[in-house]
Amino acid sequence: MTGARVHRAAGYGRMPWKNGAGSTLEVARVDAATSREMLWRLSIADVPSAGPFSAFPGYRRIISVLEGDGMVLTVDGVRSRVLKPFDAFSFDGAANTRCELLGGAIRDFNLIYASYRVAARMRWVTVAQPEPVVSSAQKVLVFNTGEGVAVTVAGTMVAELGHHDCLELDADRERLALELTGVPVSVCAVVELSGTCGAPSFQTRWASGTPGR
Repeated sequence: MTGARVHRAAGYGRMPWKNGAGSTLEVARVDAATSREMLWRLSIADVPSAGPFSAFPGYRRIISVLEGDGMVLTVDGVRSRVLKPFDAFSFDGAANTRCELLGGAIRDFNLIYASYRVAARMRWVTVAQPEPVVSSAQKVLVFNTGEGVAVTVAGTMVAELGHHDCLELDADRERLALELTGVPVSVCAVVELSGTCGAPSFQTRWASGTPGR
């Protein structure tokens, strides 16, 4: 493991959606060092009502409900399954996408990434007892939705994550083995990124001002 960074919820920057209909909290992001091109971004959005998503041509998105009853997306005319909390759904960022809320406002968790340069996946892990997580990705992020999660690597404590804190790890080996311990029971998103996402020629930027959603 070559690097570990903890992003605390209290420090997330807020920015307007691209379509002006709401705002996003930016959890973590990497841009190309020589341009303003976004390679990937994790964010939290408060969605008060049904409506359209902003279009992001050239990107893919993975979205999950964090809080609320859930939603249904219509992506280029095709309705998704009912999306309840902690169910990751992937779709094309360029698609004509609208959301329908099932019971009022929700909060969601988003990964958006340049799919021609970055490979990505998101999975949710329930941490009721020490939970092993093994990944062969170049970069692994752990986002905690509970009250407290301890993350260890090879028996060494790396971070303690509070509510909505996020740990970002860069791997220097073929397999990165983590162990998550929750107090009491927590649910964590594990986000895995490979490609140019962790190359030295790229830098992380916070609250860059580029519109969200």
